[in-house]
Amino acid sequence: MIISNSIEDDEKWLAEGIAGIQHHAFYLHRALDANNLREALKYSAQMLSELRTSKLSPHKYYELYMRAFDELKSLEMFFKDESRHGVSIVDLYELVQHAGNTLPRLYLLCTVGSVCIKSKEVPAKDVLKDLVEMCRGVQHPIRGLFLRSYLSQVSRDKLPDIGSEYEGGADTVMDAVNFVLQNFTEMNKLWVRMQHQGPHQLKEKLGKERRELRDLVGKNLHVLSQIEGVDLEMYKDTVLPRVLEQVVNCKDDLAQYYLMECIIQVFPDDYHLQTLETLLSACPQLQPTVDTKTILSQLMGRLSNYAASNADVLPEFLQVEAFSKLSSAIGRVIEAQVDMPIVGAITLYVSLLTFTLRVHPDRLDYVDQVLGACVKKLAGNPKLEDNRATKQVVALLSAPLEKYDDTVTALTLSNYPRVMDHLDNGTNKVMAMVIIESIMKNNTCISTADKVDVLFELIKGLIKDLDGTSIEELDEEDFNDEQNAVARLIHMLYNDDPEEMLKMIFTVKKHVTNGGPTRLPFTIPPLVFSALRLVRQLQGQDGEVVGEEVPTTPKKIFQLLNQIIEVLSSVPFPELALRLYLQCAEAANDCDLEPIAYEFFTQAFVLYEEEIADSKAQVTAMHLIIGTLQRMSVFGVENRDTLTHKATGYSAKLLKKPDQCRAVYACSHLFWVDDQGGIKDGERVLLCLKRALRIANAAQQMTSVTRGSSGPVTLFVEILNKYLYYFEKGNPHVTNTAIQGLVELIRNELESDSTTRTSDPFFSSTLRYIQFQKQKGGAMGEKFASIKI
Repeated sequence: MIISNSIEDDEKWLAEGIAGIQHHAFYLHRALDANNLREALKYSAQMLSELRTSKLSPHKYYELYMRAFDELKSLEMFFKDESRHGVSIVDLYELVQHAGNTLPRLYLLCTVGSVCIKSKEVPAKDVLKDLVEMCRGVQHPIRGLFLRSYLSQVSRDKLPDIGSEYEGGADTVMDAVNFVLQNFTEMNKLWVRMQHQGPHQLKEKLGKERRELRDLVGKNLHVLSQIEGVDLEMYKDTVLPRVLEQVVNCKDDLAQYYLMECIIQVFPDDYHLQTLETLLSACPQLQPTVDTKTILSQLMGRLSNYAASNADVLPEFLQVEAFSKLSSAIGRVIEAQVDMPIVGAITLYVSLLTFTLRVHPDRLDYVDQVLGACVKKLAGNPKLEDNRATKQVVALLSAPLEKYDDTVTALTLSNYPRVMDHLDNGTNKVMAMVIIESIMKNNTCISTADKVDVLFELIKGLIKDLDGTSIEELDEEDFNDEQNAVARLIHMLYNDDPEEMLKMIFTVKKHVTNGGPTRLPFTIPPLVFSALRLVRQLQGQDGEVVGEEVPTTPKKIFQLLNQIIEVLSSVPFPELALRLYLQCAEAANDCDLEPIAYEFFTQAFVLYEEEIADSKAQVTAMHLIIGTLQRMSVFGVENRDTLTHKATGYSAKLLKKPDQCRAVYACSHLFWVDDQGGIKDGERVLLCLKRALRIANAAQQMTSVTRGSSGPVTLFVEILNKYLYYFEKGNPHVTNTAIQGLVELIRNELESDSTTRTSDPFFSSTLRYIQFQKQKGGAMGEKFASIKI
């Protein structure tokens, strides 16, 4: 019976046992030195009697065993010398059988037996068979395991194997195999019996002790794997069936798991491949509590590495139908273990998918089949709630993305989106980000509308609110990162064929326009610019849009753009919509489509007038409109006059006088364009500048009234710089007299303001510029010469 001890008791009894071994070993060595065989046997038996203890834990018993083992080496050398001195080793083998106690006698028999085999006086198989049978005399689990471990240790280099000196005649490789298998079977029985040797309340401690002893049993399988004569045929017909028979019949979960693990680790990869069906057939027969998923995962991992290390063996995998057998085995295991948690089943599918991607990367049907099996298993779980299972599903879905550089490959798997549907909303978004990151990393170009549709269905968690998800629940920083990722993704969509590209844009529009007011500012702009890129590609084409079947033209795209931006302006995000309208107007200008460009400007002005109320936003919008309008060359006189009139009118109505002034003098550029053939209306330029000057003067007077001082002259200096600009450009209506008068005005303002300095840095820099132009000489110098500063 196994007695569980405290650590202090263990140490005390170990010390007593070691002291006993040392004591008897002292007299043993004296007998060996005196060449006294009988005395040597007597003290050996007394020394080995210390191993009869039942007080030690397995760990401490091992230490005691190793002390005895070291002394037995000396005894073995003595026995070898006796045989060389004419003493019959067979007689010696008979002699040691008269030792009083069973355990010492069997240790001595194993020691002499190894010498007997080496002497070749008796066939090795007879000695091995005798020893393995007689070891049954010790049925105490720990003592029996260590005894049989000693037998395995002293005999492993004396087995009749191919190329071994002990093979030949009556001794064959099969004898060696039978010996190791029998020893393994008996050791496993002893090991399994340990769980029944103590009270139930000590079951956990007994389990720990058993785990400490497992390597003693597993070493037999390692010895089997090292026997050269165990070829594939013998392994298939004898070794594996007998080992699996013992594994299945022992009905012990610890033993079954460990031994299956040993089989997978110690025997060659090609043996596993050729006996796959036999090995897999044992899995459903294991106890329900055995971690079968890990066993199968280890097997698939081993086979995957085998395939990866040698491409020449890949045909063998197809020949033995490895994928089908593994897939069927997993199905049988899941069916047999009805209580297997969902995470266990999905883990098996992850391992199978990893195996498939490494061994059969070109077989997308296999990959889809694994995903389909997972969908079937998840059928009763609309949304996964187990975090571990969720992580495994993410691993399952990530595997194809990591394997295939072209992420589009994953989009062809019909079961891929069906698996994603079982993820909760949060994980669905995580997986969507993984997909987008994979596309970015591999610089994958999505080039068809069908693939775009599948892709955006996969990442729907990022582009619209899923059921049960409120936008208020989202972290702002995470939300921004997600939407920026979607925006980058839209830029990855491209096809050289305009027809297909337009279909792709329509597809994206269908998905993103339902994204809600918080997402549209992120997703609409990249969609607009993708459409504008297509416009540039088609620049120069024209044609009336009659129906959907006509060729793609800029007009058709501009109609779509108008619809897209309308969605954004209605959310509302008028400032962003206005910017996009102006971008479209520029593109229409480059395509020489005046009516379309005019329409986009009209939409921009409508937004400005009806939706943009903030004064700062109005100033920004006004300058954007003026800047864009200045670059337009497509407009005829009437349309241009209408738009410039609106721009100048709105500029003069801005809330603050300084903003009015700056917008009005910016409008002067609408009447003077330097491009060849551009408008150069000097008179209207001067009107804008004079109007700006009046507004600046009014602002100055208002400041004087409210603050009691004239205030800064910045607006006057800014207008002076505009005068100088047009003076240089040759506007005949901007004269040196006007500039001189403005310089004097600014000086007077500075002098009249007692609260500020008499010089303004901006004004001083402007005067230095005038001086520089005067000193430069030439035509420009002559123009500036009459200006006195």
